[in-house]
Amino acid sequence: MGSRPELKEEDDAGFCRFFRNLPEQHSDTVRIFDRGDYYSAHGEDANFIAHNVYRTTAVLRKLGREPGLESVTMTTMVFRNFLREALFRLSKRVEIWQSSGKKMDWKMVKQASPGNLQDIEDELGGQIENAPIILAVKISAKANEARSVGVCFADASVRELGVSEFLDNDLYSNFESLLIQLGVKECLIQADPTKKDIELNKLRTIADNCGCAVAERGWADFGTKDIEQDLPRLLKDERAAGTLPVTDLKQAMGAAAALIRYLGVMSDSSNFGQYQLYQHDLSQYMKLDAAALKALNLMPGPRDGSKTMSLYGLLNHCKTPTGSRLLAQWLKQPLMNVTDIERRQQLVEAFVNNTELRQSMQETHLKSVPDLYRLAKKFQRKAANLEDVVRAYQVIIRLPGFLGELDAVMDEQYKDPLDAEYTTKLREYSDSFAKLQEMVETTVDLDALDNHEFIIKPEFDESLRTIRKRLDKLRRDIDAEHRNVGQDLNQDTEKKLFLENHRVHGWCLRLTRNEASCIRNKRQYQEISTQKNGVYFTTSTLQGLRREFDQLSENYNRTQSGLVNEVVAVASSYIPVIEKLAAVLAHLDVIVAFAHVSVHAPTSYARPKMHPRGTGNTILKEARHPCMEMQDDMSFITNDVNLVRNESEFLIITGPNMGGKSTYIRQIGVIALMAQIGCFVPCSEAELTIFDCILARVGASDSQIKGVSTFMAEMLETANILKTATKESLIIIDELGRGTSTYDGFGLAWAISEYIVKEIGAFALFATHFHELTALVNTYSQVQNLHVVAHISEGMEEDSGAGPRKKREVTLLYKVEPGFSDQSFGIHVAELVRFPQKVINMAKRKADELEDFSGKHEEGFVQASKGEVEEGSKLLKEMLLDWKADVEAQGMTKKQQVERMRELVRKNEGLKQNGFFKTIQAL
Repeated sequence: MGSRPELKEEDDAGFCRFFRNLPEQHSDTVRIFDRGDYYSAHGEDANFIAHNVYRTTAVLRKLGREPGLESVTMTTMVFRNFLREALFRLSKRVEIWQSSGKKMDWKMVKQASPGNLQDIEDELGGQIENAPIILAVKISAKANEARSVGVCFADASVRELGVSEFLDNDLYSNFESLLIQLGVKECLIQADPTKKDIELNKLRTIADNCGCAVAERGWADFGTKDIEQDLPRLLKDERAAGTLPVTDLKQAMGAAAALIRYLGVMSDSSNFGQYQLYQHDLSQYMKLDAAALKALNLMPGPRDGSKTMSLYGLLNHCKTPTGSRLLAQWLKQPLMNVTDIERRQQLVEAFVNNTELRQSMQETHLKSVPDLYRLAKKFQRKAANLEDVVRAYQVIIRLPGFLGELDAVMDEQYKDPLDAEYTTKLREYSDSFAKLQEMVETTVDLDALDNHEFIIKPEFDESLRTIRKRLDKLRRDIDAEHRNVGQDLNQDTEKKLFLENHRVHGWCLRLTRNEASCIRNKRQYQEISTQKNGVYFTTSTLQGLRREFDQLSENYNRTQSGLVNEVVAVASSYIPVIEKLAAVLAHLDVIVAFAHVSVHAPTSYARPKMHPRGTGNTILKEARHPCMEMQDDMSFITNDVNLVRNESEFLIITGPNMGGKSTYIRQIGVIALMAQIGCFVPCSEAELTIFDCILARVGASDSQIKGVSTFMAEMLETANILKTATKESLIIIDELGRGTSTYDGFGLAWAISEYIVKEIGAFALFATHFHELTALVNTYSQVQNLHVVAHISEGMEEDSGAGPRKKREVTLLYKVEPGFSDQSFGIHVAELVRFPQKVINMAKRKADELEDFSGKHEEGFVQASKGEVEEGSKLLKEMLLDWKADVEAQGMTKKQQVERMRELVRKNEGLKQNGFFKTIQAL
């Protein structure tokens, strides 16, 4: 952490009194005090920082008299790291307080939360992955009625408000999908401290599962009393507010009132007349829930080893920050319209087939584009300077390069789509920027950029030209003094004696520490400071030149500041065009990234054929999991997939642990999602129907930290599937019912499967250890059994004193084939990972005892049919009655009774041939 600054508080008692009189803060808010060159926190906040940043309480200091106010200090670097940790990982709110210099005149100057980062973007240094969306939600949930959910959301740094109102089920599945579609970072929820509201608790849990920070706000904040007058003042077109149908959305308007109040939008008059209001349609994108996000490894997890372990990491070959953010948005908003999907596919294909175009876009053009959205926001917040104008200019002069590459495409089938999406728009924006380009070239000194100076051309203004001439002369005089000192001290001015414009000392000279002795005891040289890189000193001549130079520089800046403001103001008028350009270049960046991944995969991806919603089947040839095949030392086994209406809608997959069941069913979900965002897919051929949602229940995702058992968690996820799925959904279930007893678990798995097949009719994949579930195929024609193949070879173990024993070895082939797996391989997997032999032997013995004594683990076992069981039972009963009569009539001994039984069995040919009797005989 580096050395911590000392807390210098001149009036300890006064500050302690001031701090303790501050209004009580929310438990999730941290107050930080900006003390110029360092930061401090006090009371509970100091404890919080000690534990979370420094990981020790030894850093705490007491301020003031007993009992003292616990305090901690942070350097600027530590403070910035703390900000990232507090906002992104711990979902805290942060207030930054500053003093005007007068005694105890502290005021809050900045505040930030996970969904509202605009005040502190500079402190975060642009390290913001995605646009932080903040959302307020209001519900109307009356007993026995469908729940009406209203939301209002915004990216706090863009002047847009989105609203939506929809009906939802008691699990709030639509609300969960919306949080994921929008990538919400912070959620405002109504709270009433006097009573516990079950519905609001559900919303809180969902937001938590989706990785949102939850901010509770009082009921009064959601009142719509003021919204009717506030909204028209904010919107660009005042009349729009009255005519917009959204104002009829009562719940959404309540949410809008809370969001506007929370963001403090009305307190800044520069917002008036700047906002746009739009309605978000939940059904235009595929629905995803938090479980699907996790099952499909959509976004990077905290423990991902390599970048390619998540789909986002795999596909993110974007060269611009705006492209990366758009990719994250697309992944959570797969398209539902076949025309829109095919439009994207056609563009990807253009870059797949034109290697030169793809490479030049990635390596030359896109690489040099800065974060244009952030740039536009700086202009919007009136925080831009001449450097920002130059950054915009540098993008403008690169547009002809983009256009040249796109114009060179001769292939007719790609030219039109490329023109429509990129070329026409880029040409239009390039023309719009012509005046801005001309202004920058006329006014800004572009030659000075090499020295990282951002100044107005001296020729542009008479007074500037005069000052510049004098500055240039002074600079020559300073150089001359540098040479004179070099001659006097006999020091090389290139390697030993340096002239520097120091941040604190201005123009001065520096000698390396080894050479510094040559100025000692010479009165004409005054030492300024000694630092690691040498000794700084000056002369009286240089001091005079430096003072004059600083004064003139200040004059130059003062004189040019008016011109700079004018230039920045003109550039600010281009904000709408800069934002449109950002959108087009981000789109281009993502499409080129898709093409790059499709070409550079271990085996190239294929363009899938898409069927309109509600039609067609999903047939994948040689499908692979895109993330798995990228892992080191991985030779991926491909598998075909056939999901055909009325033939193979519900696939039950059995087979050994680690045999590839999970990978097989998850890769189908990943491929479906990739196809619907417009990307090519890891198959040799593919056709897919459009799914309205992907619903997943995968693995025992224990939520015990939140007080939810494994079984409860899996039941909640499954309930969500049954309530949300339609005939057009894709359901992925990997193990179900393992959190309870075998009988309960199997009963639930059967009932759920039957409900999906009979009532929902969705395409579904069910990986299970309940082999008995495969019997569903006998009742429903649309159910198919698949199994992952494992090869078992018989060998001999070493002689351990008791003679050599048979040993069975399992080889997992990761191949999926029709039919069901007739054995369980759990014990063999335990052998593979070298369990103690005693444990293995005991497990085998117990498994054999529990195997219903049916011998079904034996080779050549065949299950008896229902008819054989009935016939065998009848014959056996008749034979036992004969045997009983003989035993009673002849008074046989035990040995004679057994002998008589064997004789009766030998003579009874019908019984010996019966299938059911054979299974009993196997005992």
